[in-house]
Amino acid sequence: MNDGFALSTDSLVKSYELDGQKFNAVNSISLAVSAGEFVGLVGPSGSGKTTLLAMLSALLTPTAGKVIIDGTSLSDMSDKQRVEFRRKRVGFTFQANNLIPYLTAAENVELMLRLNGELNAAGRTRSRDLLARLGLADRLHNLPSQMSGGQQQRVAIARALIHNPAVVLADEPTANLDTERAHQVVETFAELIHEHKRAGVIVTHDLRMITYTDRVIQMRDGDIARIYTSRDEITELAASGPG
Repeated sequence: MNDGFALSTDSLVKSYELDGQKFNAVNSISLAVSAGEFVGLVGPSGSGKTTLLAMLSALLTPTAGKVIIDGTSLSDMSDKQRVEFRRKRVGFTFQANNLIPYLTAAENVELMLRLNGELNAAGRTRSRDLLARLGLADRLHNLPSQMSGGQQQRVAIARALIHNPAVVLADEPTANLDTERAHQVVETFAELIHEHKRAGVIVTHDLRMITYTDRVIQMRDGDIARIYTSRDEITELAASGPG
């Protein structure tokens, strides 16, 4: 199932032990996301979605199974190789946008290029163009403290995309935003995923946000409970409430 997909998993498991009892936070999940596809990952607290996202991002090592990104199996790498691969081929946005407070918007985005040894004139131009595309042309030289929450999240989106990753992952990126700004952030995120042909996955408790996704995976107790593929199904699920 891995051929031709930007992101896939094969029988992915994450186990923990609590009070002498073993339990699976993620239970043998296999999935695949194509380049240019934006997938929503939903489910109640404790369903395993954040654990799954952490394994997809190579931040957490699976107990069993494989994560394959851009045709490369993460399980075949050393820890050092995995860190380097994650830095170059995976983009992140999180609930806490983790912007560096003493860097401007442009400098925060350029940081990913600097870490990868790719910061040059072309990279700086691409950074500014991407921020402009996100409606932040007049905020390039602002510090995070001089921007709204929605503006900060758009900087985080630019930072997640600037180094041309194969996969972009978002964990509750709108949790601290009001409804209008949340819709703006996710809509823009979806547009960029499609335009740049990245595999995108967003974890959200706010079901209204899934209207911008192409497919929705619903988790329960570490398993995939249901997959919503049609626009009518996704719209109906989104209308069922904020979360």
